[in-house]
Amino acid sequence: MARNIVHEAGDALYVAVTAPATPVSGDPVLIGQIPGVAITDEQSDGKTSVLCTGVANLLVKGETTVNAAITAGDIVYYDAAASPHKINKDNTNGVRYGYALADVGSGVTATIPVKIGY
Repeated sequence: MARNIVHEAGDALYVAVTAPATPVSGDPVLIGQIPGVAITDEQSDGKTSVLCTGVANLLVKGETTVNAAITAGDIVYYDAAASPHKINKDNTNGVRYGYALADVGSGVTATIPVKIGY
């Protein structure tokens, strides 16, 4: 095996995330533009174990900058300015996060499976 390989699969990383400020296990997170889900709470060294692939059940709100329904297969975004539900269809303020795998009504917040990444 090549000696310069750091993470063979690269789907789980131990890194400092850029959003949210203090992630806890289960949170959707960003590592710059890379989406993931925190596997652990942030540790004392400021790093978190993050899964960067797969499907996770996440809270998703049916909105863009205004209420807008989400349909399975839609691209969803991590919107750091949205509170408290960070995953929605706001491609103006958000970072591309993944794909909704279920529907969410306009203005509704629901826990649905989301495919992480793209």
